[in-house]
Amino acid sequence: MDPLKPLVVVSKCLTFDHCRYNGHMISDPFIEKMKPFVDFVPVCPEMAIHLGVPRNPIRLIFENEQFQLVQPATGKTLTTEMKTFLERWLTRLDGVDGFLLKSRSPSCGIKDVKVYPSMESKSALKKAKGYFGMQIDQFYPYLIMEDEGRLSNAHIREHFLARLYLQAGFRRLKKNFSVAHLIDFHTRNKYLFMAYHQSGLKKMGVLVANAKRLNEKQVLEDYQELIQTMFSRLPRTGSMINALLHCFGYVSDKLNTDERSYFLDLIQQYKEKHVPLSVLLSLMKSWIVRFKEPYLAQQTLFSPYPMQLLDLSDSGKNE
Repeated sequence: MDPLKPLVVVSKCLTFDHCRYNGHMISDPFIEKMKPFVDFVPVCPEMAIHLGVPRNPIRLIFENEQFQLVQPATGKTLTTEMKTFLERWLTRLDGVDGFLLKSRSPSCGIKDVKVYPSMESKSALKKAKGYFGMQIDQFYPYLIMEDEGRLSNAHIREHFLARLYLQAGFRRLKKNFSVAHLIDFHTRNKYLFMAYHQSGLKKMGVLVANAKRLNEKQVLEDYQELIQTMFSRLPRTGSMINALLHCFGYVSDKLNTDERSYFLDLIQQYKEKHVPLSVLLSLMKSWIVRFKEPYLAQQTLFSPYPMQLLDLSDSGKNE
């Protein structure tokens, strides 16, 4: 089977083209690192509606109970053009697994975009998603959306990659659906799911157990909805510890007393934020290899994305 390559929509100004309003391009080492392992679909909504480069900046305003995109220097309202383009473009988009967009952009920002009360106002009213982000929420509410700024946080980046590759695997499952393939997918991701949401895992288990008696379309929709719910937030420390202890049960009787004590001591240190999760995962992987545990060896919890995307320079930061 070919390696998974998620399909990711990316803001074109992030390493792909000099298309920012000032003609600049953003250099991003992490996106460069991702390129061999991800199929990117670059897009610049502002260029797509013919604003050109360089161009006068646009802003998001909230007026008459509606969000509008405007260009103060020219007095133009661009909402209709932008909405028409995005609806057409998003409708034609096929097989996408996630979105990686430019932070704070009035069009592409996913949060912290300044919203003004009028075209002329000098003070922001509040912060919200950019116009593109709002449209993505309507067309692809179940997919992950991040910006390059937030991915400087190690924990957020690991969550983004894990969910991205999980979604790519689920997309592959949908293309070649069978109950057997669903069971295999569910089995391989069991402890990753447990690390995010134990009660959600139980609901998934019930759905998989009854899949033969249910409509295929309904099974896939319900399973996708559970993934969305479970991965809507970063994994909590307690849930991750619970998953690790379940995995530890497969090897604990093969370890000596000192090894068992060492692992449990590391669990406590992780709980107290003295060691990063990567230390525990690495130790567990060494035991999986040592004791040739085939069930644990297939678990995506221990390799949710290609190891080449790991960034050891900030291992443990922001956890």
